[in-house]
Amino acid sequence: MRTSLIRRASVAALVLAATMAPVVAARPSGADPRSDTAAARSGPAAKSLLGAKARLLGEKIVPYKLAFRGTTVGGLSGIDRNPCTGEYVMISDDRSNLQPARFYTARIGLDGAGVHSVDFTGTHPFLQPDGSPYPPASVGDGKAVDPEEVRVDPRSCRYWWAQEGDRPASSSQPVIQPSIQFANRLGAYRGQLPLPANYEVTLDDRGPRRNKAVEAFTFGDRDRVVTSAVEGPLLQDGPDPTLEHGALVRVTQQSRDGRVLGQFAYPVERIFAESDPSSPWPPDTGVPSILAFPDDPSRYLVLERSWVAGSGYKIRLYDATTRGATEVQDIDSLAGRQVLPMRKKLVADFHDLGLSTVDNTEGMTWGPALPGGERSLLLVSDDNFADDAVTQLVALGIRTR
Repeated sequence: MRTSLIRRASVAALVLAATMAPVVAARPSGADPRSDTAAARSGPAAKSLLGAKARLLGEKIVPYKLAFRGTTVGGLSGIDRNPCTGEYVMISDDRSNLQPARFYTARIGLDGAGVHSVDFTGTHPFLQPDGSPYPPASVGDGKAVDPEEVRVDPRSCRYWWAQEGDRPASSSQPVIQPSIQFANRLGAYRGQLPLPANYEVTLDDRGPRRNKAVEAFTFGDRDRVVTSAVEGPLLQDGPDPTLEHGALVRVTQQSRDGRVLGQFAYPVERIFAESDPSSPWPPDTGVPSILAFPDDPSRYLVLERSWVAGSGYKIRLYDATTRGATEVQDIDSLAGRQVLPMRKKLVADFHDLGLSTVDNTEGMTWGPALPGGERSLLLVSDDNFADDAVTQLVALGIRTR
């Protein structure tokens, strides 16, 4: 996501919203696929499924442009915990412009009293099938990548990672398809997951928007299912969110060999504020991360990240379920089609947490269990290697009922 202004969070107690996002139908382009949490209340069935609650445990800021083993730490867009080592792995979204596309490992001191330490322990580049690092996009050979998410395979402790590819701005530039790849713990290529056909970037105004492809995926259902989300609505599914309207993005469940098990529409909130008219940058909103609940194959934490010129970031965390949602895999366009999207409930608005700042939070993972039945959740922000942004680790305590 582009560099932007930062809006400081208000120092306030955590307020949890008690309203549910409505069950809505997709409508023709220009109509209102309303997704605001205050728009309607859920029925008893939805209330029995959702209800995670959060409290702030603490935060830690990583020094700007921290030098580590010949690399610049920054652009951290995804994070996961390695069950084999207890360490965390974080992916940088540097497109090989500063150093080769890469990941970091770190030991993070986290408990019910907060985030105590962040100690980087290693870094490796992701490698192409021929064993070489990925080139920068400026090379123009169509082999560049845009790393955004990383997950540790709970079965093998290898790394799976997602990159958004590139829908070119002109026909003279190459199309780079999004992908979810596998790598060993040194970054060597080990294969990739076949993605749904409608995740493919095409040149006929179909598929993911530019910089709005696969930025979120998670293992679930006892590690048998890989669930991914595109960051924004597909071109054929209608416009991006506006001040008046939300949007629908696709969430796909696949087997580990790529077979599509289900695809659903998730309702993203509308833009939260008017944009500064002097800014050349339009508002930006989407889904940068999704995380499966360990004990429910239909339930996810979904992170929504929005940026508006003059207002900064709005980061919201939702408890969402595919249960009861319409299967949309065979629906070519959601615009004008009546579908029941995933239900969701607000867990936390970061402006209500009392953080030192609310920044470009893009990654999240479960941390260790906490006393009293809570589970820790660790989130990381992408500073875009910009001096007006921060690499921030935020820890929450999550109670799932």
